[in-house]
Amino acid sequence: MMEGNNRKMDKKEALRYLGCHGAKPDAQTEFLLEEAAVEIERVYVPKSIYREYRCSVNEEKNLIMIDELHISSKSLVRNLQGCERVVVLAATIGPCVDRMIKKYSVTNLAKAAVVQAVGASYIESYVNEIEEEIKKEACSRGLALRPRFSPGYGDFALEYQKALFAMLECSKRIGITLTAGNLMIPSKSVTALIGLTQERK
Repeated sequence: MMEGNNRKMDKKEALRYLGCHGAKPDAQTEFLLEEAAVEIERVYVPKSIYREYRCSVNEEKNLIMIDELHISSKSLVRNLQGCERVVVLAATIGPCVDRMIKKYSVTNLAKAAVVQAVGASYIESYVNEIEEEIKKEACSRGLALRPRFSPGYGDFALEYQKALFAMLECSKRIGITLTAGNLMIPSKSVTALIGLTQERK
């Protein structure tokens, strides 16, 4: 489990979530970005959990077996092709961003949009840190990582969230719950699979 909130905003990533593709933000947006970052850094509570499992991939049936979980997904089969181990992870930065978005949606829509983008950049940066931690440990065993893959990507259906949550005990361990539509609460949360494969010499 990886916790602690000593990271800073990735402004480039936040601007990407705002739709500012390479464009320089105006002074007001810059101000709102910095303001939102300060507010989030003061109260966010990042938590994560991950576990490693054996996996097998059946390309003919487009099926992945992870422990007792069977996943039908062509996209995931391509991603995990050749992997015999997989890391299942979940991470969140807590409910603070959701509360801020709700508050500013009533009083300041521009600020709400910026908080949404900055919050998204924080959870992305946090998961990148977790992935680096997993990578270091995997490299020590001669293993390399495949790109992380989350429910909702390609044909990897959101319905598999329930099984991943059960495997990691997400609600109990890091406080993430699921809606009836398999969306995560807090919203700034991520689940993902990361395949482990033998490094090529």
